[in-house]
Amino acid sequence: MQYVSEVFVSEILKKPVLDQSGKDIGVIWDFTVTPGAVFPQIMSFVIKRGATLLQLPVGSLKYLNARMISATIKAGSVTEYIRQKDDILVCRDVLDQQLVDVDGIKVIRVNDIKLGKVKNKLSLIAVDTGTRGLMRLLGFEKGVDRLLRAFGINLSDSLLTCNYLQPLEAKLSKLSLTVPKQNISTLHPSDIAQLISEVSRNDKEALFNALDVGVAAEALHELEPELQASIITHMDKEAATEILEKMPPDEAADVLGDLPRPKADELLSLIEDEEAEYVMELLEHDDDTAGGLMTTEFVTLRPELTVGDSVKEWRLQAPDVEAVYTLYVTDKDEKLVGMVTLKDLMLSRGNTNISKIMTPPVKVLTAGDDKMRAAKIVSKYNLFSVPVVDDDETLLGIVTVDDVVDILLPPESRKKKYITK
Repeated sequence: MQYVSEVFVSEILKKPVLDQSGKDIGVIWDFTVTPGAVFPQIMSFVIKRGATLLQLPVGSLKYLNARMISATIKAGSVTEYIRQKDDILVCRDVLDQQLVDVDGIKVIRVNDIKLGKVKNKLSLIAVDTGTRGLMRLLGFEKGVDRLLRAFGINLSDSLLTCNYLQPLEAKLSKLSLTVPKQNISTLHPSDIAQLISEVSRNDKEALFNALDVGVAAEALHELEPELQASIITHMDKEAATEILEKMPPDEAADVLGDLPRPKADELLSLIEDEEAEYVMELLEHDDDTAGGLMTTEFVTLRPELTVGDSVKEWRLQAPDVEAVYTLYVTDKDEKLVGMVTLKDLMLSRGNTNISKIMTPPVKVLTAGDDKMRAAKIVSKYNLFSVPVVDDDETLLGIVTVDDVVDILLPPESRKKKYITK
């Protein structure tokens, strides 16, 4: 019968293991675990005796607690541990690693690991991500506790059960400490971007490459420009092209504009012709202008259409357009003559001509206008979007409220904190 208590790895690491007669087998060096479970089961203890590593099957344990570890077999019958390519080792592969807490939407570092029984099997049950776990691992826990208690401070454990964690490293992809990697794709793109921005370069790429194409396209735009460029540059060019084609033209232009010219030209040559044309038009404008901020995707109508026909036209155009609540009315020469809102359409009779319900644009921008002017107009007049026109009043694009918000309040993931280690 086994007498196994819940215990932290730091409490038993490098502690001696005794055989059935009390003879010292060696000290605990690591643990092998089996993949495929939310709470990975410990398969064996890796024991170090001198320069030799031995493997003690977990079924051979008799006592396991912070004070005593013993086995039911003789020291001489413990076999040598021979490392296998696919072995997952707790200390090597999990301890001190960065993981994604998909519940708290943050990146954490594993300072200690708690072992315990799950369905009567010794398993990894939680990780400690707090200061106490780190102090325990370093052997300073008792001293720090005494010091903090003198000031009335209690240092608590910061435990997360394994079912809330997602490993980043490719070598850990088969370790089911975790929910599946696909679950990260269910997070909001800005949350994904925040996670990516908090980890080292290799982990950024591993996490980004695990995303579905559509999700990757949305998350990429939320990242700081230098990081966007780094990720796209290191990707396979076909995969990078697929992601860029999923992005709105203005966002794709932002990414390509930060790449070295040869790389940008290479990717542009692979993008579908119509999409590439829109992107190249946007690349002609400076980033700090309305032209550099605008998107070329918007819903347009002709003034002679009826409301009923306009609703049908809206349904045809809307799936490919992000800003669908304001519709712009242009003549046959693409000159801006008015605008209607989706609310206007829904509340008007079906046989009414658009020319009867359209209104002049509240304000317009030119491509060369400063982006802060665009922000001020959107804020002052409470607009969803502002049209951008040329000298002939031809509609070039629109600046949307979300672009303005990004100027005034950039997401946390776009603030400069690029980690290259």
